[in-house]
Amino acid sequence: MWIIELALRRPYTIAVGVILVFILGFISLQKMIVDIFPTIDIPVVNVIWNYPGLTPNEVEKRVIFLAERAFTTTVNGISKLESTCIQGLGLQRVYFEEGTDISSAIAQISAVSNSVLRSMPPGMTSPVILKFNASNVPVAQLTLSSNSLKEEQIFDYAINFLRVQLYTLPGISLPAPYGGKQRQINVDLNPFNLQAKKLSPQNIVDALTSSNIIVPAGNARINNYEYNILMNSSPSNVNDFNKIPIKVTNGAALTLGDVAHISDSFADQNNIVRVNGKRASYLNILKKAGSSTLSVIDSVKNKIPELRKIAPNDFNMQLDFDQSVFVNAAIENVITEALISSILVSLVILLFLGSWRSVIVVCTSIPTAIFTAFIVLFITGNSINIMTLGGLSLAIGMLVDDATVAVENIHRIRDLGKPLTISILEGSSQIALPALMATLVICIVFFPVVLLTGPSKFLFFPLALSVVSAMIASYILSRTLVPLLSKMLLENENHYLNNNILTKITENFNHYFNIFQNKFSNVLNVCLKNRGFILWMCLIFICITSFIPFIVGTDFFPSTDAGIMKLHYRGKAGTRIEVTEKQVANIENRIREIIPKEEILTINSMIGIPISFNLAFVQTDNVGPMDAEISISLNKNHKPSKKYMSDIRKSISELYPESVAFFQPADIVNQVLNFGVSAPIDIQIEGTDVYLSYDYATKLIKNLKKIPGLEDIALKQIFNYPALFLNVDRIKAAQVGINQRDISNSLLVSLSSSSLVAPSYFLNPNNNVNYTVVVKTPLENLSKISDILQTPITGSGSILESNLASTFLNQPTQNPLEKVTVPLGNLSTVSTTESITANSHLNVQRVVDIFATPEGRDLGSVIREIEKEIKNLGELPKGMKISINGQSRVMKEAFSKLSVGLILAIILVYLLMTVLFQSWLDPFIVMIAVPGALCGILWMLLITGTTINVESFMGATMAVGIASSNSILLVSYANDIRIEKGLSAIQAALEAAKTRMRPVLMTAIAMIIGMLPAALAFGEGGEQTAPLGRAVIGGLLMATIVTLIIVPIVYSLLRTKLPQKYLLDEQLRKDRQQ
Repeated sequence: MWIIELALRRPYTIAVGVILVFILGFISLQKMIVDIFPTIDIPVVNVIWNYPGLTPNEVEKRVIFLAERAFTTTVNGISKLESTCIQGLGLQRVYFEEGTDISSAIAQISAVSNSVLRSMPPGMTSPVILKFNASNVPVAQLTLSSNSLKEEQIFDYAINFLRVQLYTLPGISLPAPYGGKQRQINVDLNPFNLQAKKLSPQNIVDALTSSNIIVPAGNARINNYEYNILMNSSPSNVNDFNKIPIKVTNGAALTLGDVAHISDSFADQNNIVRVNGKRASYLNILKKAGSSTLSVIDSVKNKIPELRKIAPNDFNMQLDFDQSVFVNAAIENVITEALISSILVSLVILLFLGSWRSVIVVCTSIPTAIFTAFIVLFITGNSINIMTLGGLSLAIGMLVDDATVAVENIHRIRDLGKPLTISILEGSSQIALPALMATLVICIVFFPVVLLTGPSKFLFFPLALSVVSAMIASYILSRTLVPLLSKMLLENENHYLNNNILTKITENFNHYFNIFQNKFSNVLNVCLKNRGFILWMCLIFICITSFIPFIVGTDFFPSTDAGIMKLHYRGKAGTRIEVTEKQVANIENRIREIIPKEEILTINSMIGIPISFNLAFVQTDNVGPMDAEISISLNKNHKPSKKYMSDIRKSISELYPESVAFFQPADIVNQVLNFGVSAPIDIQIEGTDVYLSYDYATKLIKNLKKIPGLEDIALKQIFNYPALFLNVDRIKAAQVGINQRDISNSLLVSLSSSSLVAPSYFLNPNNNVNYTVVVKTPLENLSKISDILQTPITGSGSILESNLASTFLNQPTQNPLEKVTVPLGNLSTVSTTESITANSHLNVQRVVDIFATPEGRDLGSVIREIEKEIKNLGELPKGMKISINGQSRVMKEAFSKLSVGLILAIILVYLLMTVLFQSWLDPFIVMIAVPGALCGILWMLLITGTTINVESFMGATMAVGIASSNSILLVSYANDIRIEKGLSAIQAALEAAKTRMRPVLMTAIAMIIGMLPAALAFGEGGEQTAPLGRAVIGGLLMATIVTLIIVPIVYSLLRTKLPQKYLLDEQLRKDRQQ
């Protein structure tokens, strides 16, 4: 073969090439990011609409419906549109078709959003629009606390100074702080003072906005100078706000200070954070898509000492829920497994070949192939993660096989007495074509990955790419570097003359192996005489095995225990945040009773709804003050989390029977795999009548609770949120010069402040930060319904009294408008009712969501029972549809496409072998090994209690490829010796199995031992790669037996004629002679 001769004639060229591979591979390693998973780059955009005080129903009708219809009719490439409406907020997630330019999508959404604003409620501002990425998840929390500083001081420093310092770090994304109190200038109204002065909240807002303005006064040229004109348009200190006039009566000015208390204070708290039982704040540390979790966390850790030096006294910073610990441990575990497997495989080679020089030849080619794979991964923009490293670990056994088979064949020919150079040329050339076919077979069996779409594609394509690139590199190295090193190292080798331990071990091994080989030949001879019985037994075995998939079950991805739990607690609808905090404190105490103190690192609770800006970064199911997320971080040496979760569920149900509590994805693995969904199972009931959907949801929930192994069943929406309905008598209001807008404006200002409809700001000269100035009624003055009805309402006419109108207008007034101020209760009646919170849409249609999580059972079997319960609901009303989404849908799609792809891959492999053998029959004989591999995989999964998941599917793919390649070598050799020696089919099958048993066993044992560390699931995150290793081991154990026994039997039965390729050559030779 020309490439082998080139390697021997141009050794320096090969050496330089290998050196370049190591240099470029090292550079690639340095530049590649390290993370737990590949970047899942699906084009998705988050859109957050904010209007404080607007009810969920009004957000849905006045904002979300308008935006949805505008998006779906104008924006190109939308594949799915999800929306959720909560108090004052509209959250939209727009999914685009694969390949969509995300920058163009964001630009279109921005343009459409701005145009539709004109149809929305007055005061509505442009939404926050950000790209969403499933990989953009919290990787740590920077907890902020103090024993002396107030909550508003902690929050103020965090958002205005600390966050700015951290935001410049590469790869980091920072929402606003959670918890704490947002600093602002409060103009606290006294309704009785307003009533006495005949003023309404809106009058105060008007006075504030007209006297606190930020406009330039220009400049003036006087004499020889030009002057900038400065004015006191905006107060320079908080006390100056007290002097802002509202009106003048009989020459006496009424100021803000006369009717309101003005203070440098904080906004009403809608979000509380507790860390280890104390009030605090925290910053969520997010990594951007394409950034490394490890580098982001390291940069934050390195920055913290610097931040502590410039922070206020007694300002504490601590990094909690550090996901890099798990990521680093998982990556190190995969690397350790690869190193251990490499050492074990090297010992196997040493045992079989009995030559340490041969081991050096093989072990030099392995890292060269791996470094080549790193170069390919770097060029294609991939990262170092458990998928790419898992692929390389998977490939190590085959990398060894390529080099080992070449070296073993060189030894075999050299033992016949031929010179080393001839042995290298003949030995490498003999196996070049079968080895190429074997390499191509393994590459082809990974073809199913190409058909994957969505998240699965981004997860498993890098794994396949790492395997394929390493295999192709290994084949080239086995034809270049291995011959070159063999010539250099084996030329003077004669280890059998040395009387050392290695020689004795090798001699003993070869002695016993020859005995085993002869006994195997006898066993195979007996099997060949009883072919019918053996094949019938095989058929029965396959039939029995076919029931195993229904026993082992199916999952999307192996579960792992990262020692982080997140509990969502929901109290009675409408519960005040202060009451919820007390309930959460009691739950925290229960958790400390359940989990031993020495196992707990941190308990972090986030109560209520965070700042709207944060919802564009991190999803939460907190939809009101009764909601809380309790995160629990455990020490490294903790007991299984699932037992604690079960005990916590039971304890909360006893403590607060009317509440709902369910666990959500907490660690980085589950957050990424759920792709932004709150649970692995999301049952969505879609229909035009949302209350009818709710009725079906409650029925379904009752039935779902009967399913064993299904936990954390919860309804996302709330249908009984308490509400007050104010019925305004428009005629009575009009009689006193008041309209609906006057009432709404004053009520909005009083209850929700003036921050949105009439924004006003104060520039603090001490820190140069602009703070919002808001007009509102303090919560303590709105503790009863009667307090709300005392809100004074003034008409929108002039607030100047008649005797002063002419003075201000410089003209006499005719029939001046007398201002009338009346309490709200005089114009309206109030009644209690209920409303929906968290109105959800899917593609513009209203949906009701039921979340659920499988516990102690596989996802597939749970889904089948859920589907049965859905069918038991009977025929659904017209327009209603129930679908199961979340991780379950992704699993179904992935399995469906992988199954179709595997069938296609088998067809491609068959066609490839047809080209090699020039026969339709020989490929069929080779493919007999595939059912054997699949049976072995299923039995191994059953014995080890492992489910069928995408990891075990990848292992199965590799096992099928190796089984096929070993079978190719055996059938190819049987055909060759039939022609060379004129043997019958039975004789050729017997001799081929006996001769090829050594390299087949060497390949299988090397691969099995190489996968053993992964299969045993040692170390952090070992559960994730264990199914892959177990599938490979089970598949090869059974496939090796099938290759050495069943394939020869089938060959002897079917290949009665000489090989088709030989017959075709003979026919052509005869035709030429004629």
